[in-house]
Amino acid sequence: MAHVRTYRPNVRVGNWREDVTLEEDTLKDFLERKERGELMVQKTGFLKENILEQVSLSVSQGGAVCFGDVVMLANVSGDNSCSISIDADLTSLGEGPSPAIQAPCGVSGGRSLQPCTRNAFIISSVDGSAEGEPLRFNQSFALRTSSGFAGGLYLTSDHKTFQKCAKKSRLQEVIMEQQANFLSWWKVLHNDPQERLEHEGLPVPTNSKVIISHCKTNQALAVLGQHILWTLYGKEYEVTAHTFLDSHKAERDINHWLLLTADSAGAGLDRTQTEQAMAGLTVLDRTQTEQAMAGLTVLDRTQTEQAEQAR
Repeated sequence: MAHVRTYRPNVRVGNWREDVTLEEDTLKDFLERKERGELMVQKTGFLKENILEQVSLSVSQGGAVCFGDVVMLANVSGDNSCSISIDADLTSLGEGPSPAIQAPCGVSGGRSLQPCTRNAFIISSVDGSAEGEPLRFNQSFALRTSSGFAGGLYLTSDHKTFQKCAKKSRLQEVIMEQQANFLSWWKVLHNDPQERLEHEGLPVPTNSKVIISHCKTNQALAVLGQHILWTLYGKEYEVTAHTFLDSHKAERDINHWLLLTADSAGAGLDRTQTEQAMAGLTVLDRTQTEQAMAGLTVLDRTQTEQAEQAR
Protein backbone atom coordinates (compact mmCIF):
# COMPACT_ATOMS: atom_id res chain seq x y z
CA MET A 1 0.00 0.00 0.00
CA ALA A 2 3.03 2.29 -0.02
CA HIS A 3 2.39 3.19 -3.64
CA VAL A 4 -1.21 4.33 -3.02
CA ARG A 5 -1.76 8.11 -2.99
CA THR A 6 -3.34 9.03 0.31
CA TYR A 7 -3.47 12.81 -0.40
CA ARG A 8 -5.15 14.69 -3.20
CA PRO A 9 -5.53 18.45 -3.84
CA ASN A 10 -9.22 18.35 -2.94
CA VAL A 11 -8.47 16.84 0.45
CA ARG A 12 -8.88 19.46 3.20
CA VAL A 13 -6.26 19.21 5.92
CA GLY A 14 -5.34 21.36 8.90
CA ASN A 15 -7.34 24.51 9.67
CA TRP A 16 -8.99 24.51 6.25
CA ARG A 17 -12.13 26.23 7.50
CA GLU A 18 -10.11 29.07 8.99
CA ASP A 19 -8.16 29.52 5.73
CA VAL A 20 -11.36 29.72 3.68
CA THR A 21 -12.86 32.25 6.09
CA LEU A 22 -9.74 34.41 5.96
CA GLU A 23 -9.80 34.42 2.15
CA GLU A 24 -13.45 35.45 2.12
CA ASP A 25 -12.82 38.22 4.64
CA THR A 26 -9.85 39.49 2.65
CA LEU A 27 -11.90 39.61 -0.55
CA LYS A 28 -14.76 41.35 1.24
CA ASP A 29 -12.41 43.96 2.73
CA PHE A 30 -10.88 44.56 -0.72
CA LEU A 31 -14.28 45.15 -2.33
CA GLU A 32 -15.34 47.53 0.45
CA ARG A 33 -12.13 49.56 0.14
CA LYS A 34 -12.58 49.66 -3.62
CA GLU A 35 -16.09 51.07 -3.27
CA ARG A 36 -14.83 53.78 -0.92
CA GLY A 37 -11.89 54.58 -3.22
CA GLU A 38 -9.30 53.72 -0.58
CA LEU A 39 -7.09 51.48 -2.71
CA MET A 40 -3.54 52.71 -3.27
CA VAL A 41 -3.92 52.63 -7.04
CA GLN A 42 -7.12 54.70 -6.77
CA LYS A 43 -5.48 57.25 -4.48
CA THR A 44 -2.47 57.53 -6.78
CA GLY A 45 -4.69 58.07 -9.80
CA PHE A 46 -6.77 60.67 -7.97
CA LEU A 47 -3.63 62.52 -6.83
CA LYS A 48 -2.06 62.65 -10.29
CA GLU A 49 -5.34 63.58 -11.96
CA ASN A 50 -5.79 66.63 -9.74
CA ILE A 51 -2.22 67.80 -9.19
CA LEU A 52 -1.27 67.51 -12.88
CA GLU A 53 -4.35 69.37 -14.05
CA GLN A 54 -3.38 72.17 -16.40
CA VAL A 55 -3.81 75.76 -15.24
CA SER A 56 -3.71 79.07 -17.04
CA LEU A 57 -0.89 81.43 -16.15
CA SER A 58 -1.55 85.14 -15.85
CA VAL A 59 -0.93 87.57 -18.68
CA SER A 60 1.67 90.13 -17.69
CA GLN A 61 0.82 93.83 -17.72
CA GLY A 62 3.50 95.77 -19.50
CA GLY A 63 5.96 92.88 -19.21
CA ALA A 64 6.16 93.10 -15.40
CA VAL A 65 5.26 90.61 -12.67
CA CYS A 66 2.34 91.84 -10.54
CA PHE A 67 0.84 90.78 -7.23
CA GLY A 68 -1.89 88.20 -7.74
CA ASP A 69 -0.29 86.80 -10.91
CA VAL A 70 -0.12 83.05 -11.39
CA VAL A 71 3.45 82.31 -12.46
CA MET A 72 5.79 79.38 -12.86
CA LEU A 73 9.35 79.40 -11.49
CA ALA A 74 11.66 77.79 -14.02
CA ASN A 75 15.39 77.19 -14.06
CA VAL A 76 16.90 76.61 -17.51
CA SER A 77 20.55 76.19 -16.58
CA GLY A 78 22.24 73.64 -18.82
CA ASP A 79 20.48 70.34 -19.47
CA ASN A 80 18.71 70.31 -16.08
CA SER A 81 15.78 72.53 -17.04
CA CYS A 82 13.11 72.28 -14.37
CA SER A 83 10.45 74.15 -12.43
CA ILE A 84 9.70 74.30 -8.73
CA SER A 85 6.97 71.71 -8.10
CA ILE A 86 5.07 70.34 -5.14
CA ASP A 87 6.44 66.94 -4.17
CA ALA A 88 3.16 65.52 -2.89
CA ASP A 89 2.65 61.82 -2.30
CA LEU A 90 -0.09 59.70 -0.74
CA THR A 91 0.98 60.69 2.78
CA SER A 92 0.40 64.38 1.89
CA LEU A 93 -3.15 63.75 0.68
CA GLY A 94 -5.83 64.64 3.19
CA GLU A 95 -9.00 62.71 3.91
CA GLY A 96 -12.63 63.63 3.49
CA PRO A 97 -15.09 64.24 0.66
CA SER A 98 -12.81 66.89 -0.91
CA PRO A 99 -9.24 65.94 0.02
CA ALA A 100 -6.44 68.46 -0.45
CA ILE A 101 -2.69 68.48 0.00
CA GLN A 102 -1.72 68.83 3.63
CA ALA A 103 1.29 70.64 5.12
CA PRO A 104 4.15 70.14 5.55
CA CYS A 105 4.89 69.09 1.99
CA GLY A 106 8.20 68.93 0.16
CA VAL A 107 9.20 70.56 -3.10
CA SER A 108 11.43 69.41 -5.93
CA GLY A 109 12.64 70.45 -9.35
CA GLY A 110 10.13 68.91 -11.74
CA ARG A 111 11.37 68.31 -15.27
CA SER A 112 8.01 69.20 -16.80
CA LEU A 113 7.73 72.84 -17.89
CA GLN A 114 4.01 72.67 -18.62
CA PRO A 115 1.95 74.81 -16.21
CA CYS A 116 -0.22 72.73 -13.89
CA THR A 117 -1.50 72.79 -10.33
CA ARG A 118 1.77 71.28 -9.16
CA ASN A 119 4.10 74.04 -10.39
CA ALA A 120 1.87 77.15 -10.51
CA PHE A 121 2.37 79.74 -7.76
CA ILE A 122 0.58 82.97 -6.91
CA ILE A 123 2.58 86.13 -6.15
CA SER A 124 1.14 87.16 -2.77
CA SER A 125 1.68 90.44 -0.95
CA VAL A 126 3.08 90.59 2.57
CA ASP A 127 3.29 94.39 2.96
CA GLY A 128 -0.25 95.38 2.01
CA SER A 129 0.34 95.92 -1.70
CA ALA A 130 -2.84 95.63 -3.73
CA GLU A 131 -3.34 93.04 -6.43
CA GLY A 132 -2.33 94.32 -9.83
CA GLU A 133 0.55 96.41 -8.54
CA PRO A 134 3.93 95.43 -10.01
CA LEU A 135 6.38 93.45 -7.93
CA ARG A 136 9.61 95.39 -7.51
CA PHE A 137 13.19 94.36 -6.95
CA ASN A 138 14.12 93.87 -3.28
CA GLN A 139 10.42 93.92 -2.26
CA SER A 140 9.21 91.16 0.04
CA PHE A 141 6.53 88.79 -1.24
CA ALA A 142 5.27 85.24 -0.75
CA LEU A 143 4.77 82.33 -3.12
CA ARG A 144 1.47 80.55 -2.55
CA THR A 145 -0.17 77.62 -4.29
CA SER A 146 -3.70 77.87 -5.59
CA SER A 147 -6.59 77.21 -3.25
CA GLY A 148 -8.60 74.02 -3.51
CA PHE A 149 -6.69 70.82 -4.11
CA ALA A 150 -3.28 72.54 -3.81
CA GLY A 151 -4.26 73.68 -0.32
CA GLY A 152 -3.04 77.30 -0.55
CA LEU A 153 0.37 76.42 0.90
CA TYR A 154 3.31 78.84 1.15
CA LEU A 155 6.90 78.25 0.05
CA THR A 156 8.87 78.35 3.30
CA SER A 157 12.46 77.94 4.46
CA ASP A 158 14.50 78.31 7.64
CA HIS A 159 18.01 77.86 8.94
CA LYS A 160 19.25 74.29 8.66
CA THR A 161 19.73 72.15 11.75
CA PHE A 162 20.91 68.60 12.35
CA GLN A 163 17.34 67.34 12.24
CA LYS A 164 15.86 69.72 9.67
CA CYS A 165 17.73 70.02 6.38
CA ALA A 166 17.62 68.86 2.78
CA LYS A 167 17.61 65.10 2.29
CA LYS A 168 20.51 64.75 -0.15
CA SER A 169 22.70 67.85 0.13
CA ARG A 170 22.06 68.53 3.85
CA LEU A 171 21.65 72.21 2.99
CA GLN A 172 18.82 74.58 3.93
CA GLU A 173 15.45 72.91 3.43
CA VAL A 174 12.62 74.35 1.34
CA ILE A 175 9.09 73.07 2.04
CA MET A 176 5.44 74.07 1.77
CA GLU A 177 3.68 75.23 4.95
CA GLN A 178 0.10 76.22 5.75
CA GLN A 179 0.80 79.41 7.70
CA ALA A 180 2.18 82.60 6.16
CA ASN A 181 4.89 84.14 8.33
CA PHE A 182 8.34 85.67 8.04
CA LEU A 183 9.76 82.28 7.05
CA SER A 184 7.73 82.47 3.81
CA TRP A 185 9.03 85.90 2.75
CA TRP A 186 11.15 86.12 -0.37
CA LYS A 187 12.57 88.93 -2.49
CA VAL A 188 13.74 89.24 -6.08
CA LEU A 189 17.26 90.46 -6.87
CA HIS A 190 18.90 91.29 -10.17
CA ASN A 191 21.07 88.46 -11.46
CA ASP A 192 24.05 90.82 -11.94
CA PRO A 193 25.46 91.95 -8.57
CA GLN A 194 26.91 95.11 -10.13
CA GLU A 195 23.46 96.28 -11.29
CA ARG A 196 21.36 95.44 -8.22
CA LEU A 197 21.64 98.87 -6.66
CA GLU A 198 20.50 100.52 -9.89
CA HIS A 199 17.51 98.18 -10.32
CA GLU A 200 16.32 98.35 -6.71
CA GLY A 201 12.70 99.54 -6.66
CA LEU A 202 12.11 98.89 -10.37
CA PRO A 203 9.39 96.44 -11.53
CA VAL A 204 10.50 92.85 -11.97
CA PRO A 205 10.26 91.83 -15.65
CA THR A 206 8.87 88.50 -16.75
CA ASN A 207 10.95 85.90 -18.55
CA SER A 208 14.20 87.38 -17.24
CA LYS A 209 16.81 85.67 -15.09
CA VAL A 210 16.57 86.82 -11.48
CA ILE A 211 17.69 85.72 -8.04
CA ILE A 212 15.02 84.71 -5.52
CA SER A 213 16.47 85.27 -2.05
CA HIS A 214 15.01 84.25 1.29
CA CYS A 215 14.44 87.29 3.50
CA LYS A 216 15.35 85.69 6.84
CA THR A 217 18.39 83.61 5.90
CA ASN A 218 19.54 85.66 2.89
CA GLN A 219 20.06 82.44 0.93
CA ALA A 220 19.11 82.17 -2.74
CA LEU A 221 16.75 79.56 -4.11
CA ALA A 222 18.69 76.87 -5.98
CA VAL A 223 18.14 73.58 -7.80
CA LEU A 224 20.77 70.87 -7.49
CA GLY A 225 21.04 68.80 -10.63
CA GLN A 226 23.57 66.42 -9.08
CA HIS A 227 21.14 65.39 -6.34
CA ILE A 228 18.40 63.32 -7.96
CA LEU A 229 15.10 62.51 -6.27
CA TRP A 230 12.93 59.66 -7.48
CA THR A 231 9.38 60.76 -6.74
CA LEU A 232 5.90 59.66 -7.72
CA TYR A 233 6.34 61.81 -10.86
CA GLY A 234 9.67 60.37 -11.99
CA LYS A 235 13.22 61.65 -11.91
CA GLU A 236 13.49 65.12 -10.37
CA TYR A 237 16.07 67.35 -8.68
CA GLU A 238 16.47 68.63 -5.15
CA VAL A 239 15.52 72.23 -4.41
CA THR A 240 17.24 74.05 -1.57
CA ALA A 241 18.00 77.57 -0.34
CA HIS A 242 21.72 78.15 -0.70
CA THR A 243 23.74 80.78 -2.54
CA PHE A 244 26.35 79.29 -4.88
CA LEU A 245 28.97 81.85 -5.94
CA ASP A 246 31.49 81.62 -8.75
CA SER A 247 35.02 83.05 -8.84
CA HIS A 248 33.60 86.54 -9.55
CA LYS A 249 31.38 86.48 -6.42
CA ALA A 250 28.26 86.21 -8.58
CA GLU A 251 25.48 83.65 -8.27
CA ARG A 252 25.80 80.61 -10.47
CA ASP A 253 23.22 79.42 -13.00
CA ILE A 254 21.56 77.09 -10.49
CA ASN A 255 20.45 80.23 -8.59
CA HIS A 256 18.91 81.88 -11.69
CA TRP A 257 15.14 81.66 -12.12
CA LEU A 258 12.57 82.79 -14.66
CA LEU A 259 9.16 84.07 -13.54
CA LEU A 260 7.10 82.78 -16.44
CA THR A 261 3.63 84.10 -17.26
CA ALA A 262 1.18 83.19 -20.03
CA ASP A 263 2.87 85.42 -22.61
CA SER A 264 6.40 84.49 -21.59
CA ALA A 265 6.15 80.80 -20.74
CA GLY A 266 6.18 79.88 -24.41
CA ALA A 267 9.04 82.23 -25.06
CA GLY A 268 11.03 80.75 -22.20
CA LEU A 269 10.36 77.22 -23.39
CA ASP A 270 11.16 78.14 -26.99
CA ARG A 271 14.38 79.78 -25.85
CA THR A 272 15.43 76.64 -24.00
CA GLN A 273 14.57 74.38 -26.90
CA THR A 274 16.28 76.72 -29.35
CA GLU A 275 19.48 76.80 -27.32
CA GLN A 276 19.52 73.02 -27.12
CA ALA A 277 18.79 72.72 -30.82
CA MET A 278 21.51 75.22 -31.70
CA ALA A 279 23.99 73.32 -29.58
CA GLY A 280 23.06 70.10 -31.38
CA LEU A 281 23.22 71.75 -34.79
CA THR A 282 26.60 73.20 -33.97
CA VAL A 283 28.04 69.78 -33.26
CA LEU A 284 26.34 68.31 -36.32
CA ASP A 285 27.48 71.10 -38.62
CA ARG A 286 30.98 70.86 -37.23
CA THR A 287 31.09 67.12 -37.93
CA GLN A 288 29.67 67.52 -41.42
CA THR A 289 32.05 70.36 -42.16
CA GLU A 290 35.06 68.34 -41.04
CA GLN A 291 33.94 65.38 -43.14
CA ALA A 292 33.31 67.61 -46.13
CA MET A 293 36.69 69.30 -45.78
CA ALA A 294 38.39 65.93 -45.47
CA GLY A 295 36.59 64.70 -48.59
CA LEU A 296 37.49 67.82 -50.56
CA THR A 297 41.09 67.51 -49.47
CA VAL A 298 41.31 63.94 -50.76
CA LEU A 299 39.54 64.92 -53.98
CA ASP A 300 41.83 67.89 -54.60
CA ARG A 301 44.87 65.74 -53.87
CA THR A 302 43.69 63.09 -56.35
CA GLN A 303 43.00 65.67 -59.04
CA THR A 304 46.37 67.27 -58.48
CA GLU A 305 48.21 63.94 -58.82
CA GLN A 306 46.29 63.11 -62.02
CA ALA A 307 47.13 66.51 -63.48
CA GLU A 308 50.84 66.07 -62.71
CA GLN A 309 50.87 62.60 -64.31
CA ALA A 310 49.16 63.96 -67.42
CA ARG A 311 51.87 66.60 -67.78
